[in-house]
Amino acid sequence: MRIAVVDDDESVIQFASAALVAAGHSSTGFRNGAALLAALRRQTFDLILLDWNLPDSSGMELLRSIRDAVSRATAIIMLTSRSDKDDIAAALHAGADDYVVKPETGTVIVARVQAVLRRAMPTAAQDRVLQFGSYAFDRLTERVIVGVEEVALSAKEFQLALTLFENMHRALSRSYLLETIWQSAADLSTRTLDMHVSRIRTKLKLTPENGYRIVAISGYGYRMERFGAEE
Repeated sequence: MRIAVVDDDESVIQFASAALVAAGHSSTGFRNGAALLAALRRQTFDLILLDWNLPDSSGMELLRSIRDAVSRATAIIMLTSRSDKDDIAAALHAGADDYVVKPETGTVIVARVQAVLRRAMPTAAQDRVLQFGSYAFDRLTERVIVGVEEVALSAKEFQLALTLFENMHRALSRSYLLETIWQSAADLSTRTLDMHVSRIRTKLKLTPENGYRIVAISGYGYRMERFGAEE
């Protein structure tokens, strides 16, 4: 998972990032709120570790900005030295998914992160076959059935299509998709992503008439949208 660590103390960023990377996550550090908000306009994160005291804003202000204007899908954990019970309650009421008081061990930070991510993930993500309307994805065999017809997808096409379906109505940045599907966000041309999106759009007949479409978001990435009857 892609995680942002926001703290004005570089040693905290390095400590948390090292623990997260060792647990299999990717981590990006930000020293202030403005840098994070700028990144969120072009990148997707699954979770944000957010300090309360930042040089340009409070963590609470940033938390509200993310929830109100940027993303309601991204999980947020407050990671701060403030331990007052009223502060903890205020952060949780404002939309934080958890609250961790510093200092804390890397093991506990990772455990809290993974617990929040498990809660944030759809329960269906643990199933072998995921059903979205008439689209059935078999995670074991990487087969896609549309209605009664099997559609042949490459391994990358399958992973990309499933990622978009699992994140329905959530905008996913190009860098997020490249890192998630190809484990690369720097060395791979974004044309590779565009070509794969075009192929799955055609192969799976993703049109409003069939209940789903992939929307290109200029300067950011893609979003899967569902129409009509509920799944």
